[in-house]
Amino acid sequence: MMGSPIAPGSVVVVRDEEWLVTSLDQTTDGQLVQVQGLSELVSGTTASFYESLDDIEVQDPATATLVADDSPSYRRARLWLDATIRKTPVPLSDPRLTVSTGALADQLAYQQAAARQALDPDNLRPRILLADAVGLGKTLEIGMILSELARRGRADRVLIVCPKHVLEQMQHELWTRFALPFVRLDSLGVQRVRQELPATRNPFTYFKRVIISIDTLKRDRFVQDLRRHRWDAVVIDESHNVTNSATQNNKLARVLAPNTDALILASATPHNGRADSFAELIRLLEPTAVAADGELNTAEVARLVVRRHRHSDEVASVVGDDWAQRRDPQHFLVDASPAENDVADELDQVWLHPPSGRSAYSGAASTLFPWTLAKAFLSSPAALSQTITERRHRLKSGSEGERERAALDRLAELNERCLDDRGAKYARLVDYLRGIGVAADSPTRAVIFAERVKTLEWLRNGLAADLGLTSDAVVTLHGGLSDERQQEVVESFKLSASPIRLLVTGDIASEGVNLHLQCHELIHFDIPWSLIRIEQRNGRIDRYGQRTRPQITTLLLRPDNKRFAGDLRVLSRLLEREQVAHAALGDVASLMGKYSVQLEEDELARVLAGQRDFDDAVVEPSAVTEVDPIAAFLAGLTPSPTATSPTDTDAPITAASGIDTLYPTDVDFLRDALVEIYMTPEADERGGGVGWREHLDHGVVGLDPPPDLRQRLRVLPASYLRKRRVDTRLTLAVTELRGRQSLDDARAEAPDGQGGTSWPEAHYLAPLHPVLDWAADRALNTLDRHQVFVVRGEVEHPTVLLWGTLTNRRGQIVASSVLAVEFPNPANLAFTPTTVYASVAEAAIALGFDGSAHNPGPVAGIDRLQPLLTAAVRAGEVEVETLTATAAADATRRIDAWQHRASSWSDAAQHLQQTPAIKQRRVGVNAERALAEGLAPDRALVRPLIMVLPPDHPVQAVS
Repeated sequence: MMGSPIAPGSVVVVRDEEWLVTSLDQTTDGQLVQVQGLSELVSGTTASFYESLDDIEVQDPATATLVADDSPSYRRARLWLDATIRKTPVPLSDPRLTVSTGALADQLAYQQAAARQALDPDNLRPRILLADAVGLGKTLEIGMILSELARRGRADRVLIVCPKHVLEQMQHELWTRFALPFVRLDSLGVQRVRQELPATRNPFTYFKRVIISIDTLKRDRFVQDLRRHRWDAVVIDESHNVTNSATQNNKLARVLAPNTDALILASATPHNGRADSFAELIRLLEPTAVAADGELNTAEVARLVVRRHRHSDEVASVVGDDWAQRRDPQHFLVDASPAENDVADELDQVWLHPPSGRSAYSGAASTLFPWTLAKAFLSSPAALSQTITERRHRLKSGSEGERERAALDRLAELNERCLDDRGAKYARLVDYLRGIGVAADSPTRAVIFAERVKTLEWLRNGLAADLGLTSDAVVTLHGGLSDERQQEVVESFKLSASPIRLLVTGDIASEGVNLHLQCHELIHFDIPWSLIRIEQRNGRIDRYGQRTRPQITTLLLRPDNKRFAGDLRVLSRLLEREQVAHAALGDVASLMGKYSVQLEEDELARVLAGQRDFDDAVVEPSAVTEVDPIAAFLAGLTPSPTATSPTDTDAPITAASGIDTLYPTDVDFLRDALVEIYMTPEADERGGGVGWREHLDHGVVGLDPPPDLRQRLRVLPASYLRKRRVDTRLTLAVTELRGRQSLDDARAEAPDGQGGTSWPEAHYLAPLHPVLDWAADRALNTLDRHQVFVVRGEVEHPTVLLWGTLTNRRGQIVASSVLAVEFPNPANLAFTPTTVYASVAEAAIALGFDGSAHNPGPVAGIDRLQPLLTAAVRAGEVEVETLTATAAADATRRIDAWQHRASSWSDAAQHLQQTPAIKQRRVGVNAERALAEGLAPDRALVRPLIMVLPPDHPVQAVS
């Protein structure tokens, strides 16, 4: 296979310096070569060179210079070999999980299945819609996929788009569990960009891994920057917000989708009931998965979508006690006070069901606005007061307006009495909170949901006084707060020592926020007229990781007015139907078929107004697939074969698998690297060390990060770096037990004046931790130039260990092989047939180079051994062509299959009317064709790893 001589693992000379090629990118300006410095002046640095602009000279691996390792127990060679393993990407064709299984997260089979499906080699690119129901852990699935992509060299540049109130939560989960550092571009982060970068600089070229809210991303500056940037991976959380093709959110998604290799969409409500909108979402992932005429390709969609719920077999069988079954919900019907009954009567007779049939409302849509008043009344007297005031301000002059103004004045006067005594529902809430133990000296806490900001403020003021709580024990959360304050409140509520006992929140907290860590009581003070919203709210505490059976409680005001009470029975039936759907389907969105909170609310208002029958508007769960074609389509999807493949423990270890290492643990590798770099790493900086300390009996180690390591951590929150002294005294948890304990300790820590932090004191040393990456980079510099170590081992004859890789035209590794060439008669360069090993670690053990051997001194006769290296590389090149032929054929088959689908799509599109939408889709499919060509296998590269000699090989004479 001919092509560019440059491939990952190649050593190149550019601008008179030596570099190791780490990856290649195809750009409109030609091939961009990403490199890491090897020679002295550029050691430890990274750079990018265009083939069209720079003279890039590729070093022939066969001409590498042999170097005798004189370090104790061949430490230097072992470090270099292990670092090479760590820095070489796992092949794209390897479907197994590698590093994500070493993350600080429960190893749940259904989450691993989602990661496998995303990595399915049959996909042209890693693309998936995570459509699991609320609470299954989509953030962890995202982290697993991103970490596996990173190990494959496919997640250097990553953009995560999520709601602004979960920015820190996303950043926290990816760092604490997967050791993936991201910069968070919230309001503080954007300020940082302005301070550090000139206005003309694209921030996405400066920060390679970014978490940002879609609201921030929509700013003009960022939109323009996005159009000029390509990503390795893009994640869009709550992706149902991008399905409407007429919105700016969708336009942003259509900018991002073609400019990224991997695309991960996540949403518990992945469609809005319209086939065309769902098809639009699927097109973002894979243009050919939707036929030119709009019909979904079931087989293709099955590869692209993962959808399970709490009661799916694969979920229910593994979550166990880590997801306690919710208790039967409580719906308290609270008899209205006399003042509230007066308001209910007024609403009924003047606004909802006037005897004359003519409502006091003077505007358009007169049948719906009275229910806005009713909904505000059912929320709180404060909400009704605000609604009345806002309506007064919008009233126009004229007889009709004056009539409505007079009615509003009467309603406001009656409502004043409710404001004075707060009403029966509020009194019942106070009694309930006292009953479950909410008090100043109790750890019990609860989440209280209400729709109106006025209700939240009214509740906060009243509950603090009536329950004897301090002002910081009752906290509100709503969209009117800054993103910093929203994140601060969510962060604090996770801490067991937080002063917060009652989180009084609006529906901003109903999406994505984890509130279950210290709380298992959720109260609906008012009822959202939407099944989707009810389910989203409940999912904040009813989710994986909730070990106490959560209790969902709803307060329903019951006036004496019979017609009003009848309307409340509709709301009660809505709650009952949500509970049935939760148990039967794990999803409620299909019951009303609207897939929009607003549309569901409008529909329920019609039911209350007598314009729709409840059973027609809210179907039984058993009838969902009959009335909703998209729900039926998703229910009929079968899991991808890759997703149901055997677990990783059933699969053999293969080359560059991410679990292929010469060291028993990552700590052993890190310790050896520090000894090699600093000789006495225990010393402080003045003594030429990094203050290395070990407390393995407590499961921790630590060091004082040098400047080049601190630079890798600077994207993390400044408050975390400062509070945990990460810049000066980095502490690492080296066991999973200690890592979990550190997280628990952080949540139990008393908050400081800034609201506390759930960021742990000791950070878990996951496989992708920047400390290990830094140590690997330093270890690679132990060989100054184009060199190969020579060591002794348990071999009879000189043996050269080689690593063969097959790369595609984009420079990504498609397949790899580890082989050894043995020379029984070195004098005439005769060698035995090459031996193929499953991994570098297996080969090292087989050759007796396991790190335990004593090094009596550097081997002698290096010059005479040089021809063996050249002969081994040439023999390996022939062998690797044969070994990679199957992988090359398999990759070509997958690409050809996609090209065939693309051609079929284009042929069908030619027979359709060439609308702007069809033309745009043709452009997308053609762009995918060019991408497919870049994935074609290109060339094999063989590089020597090490030469192993018999144990009795003589030592160099001392001159």
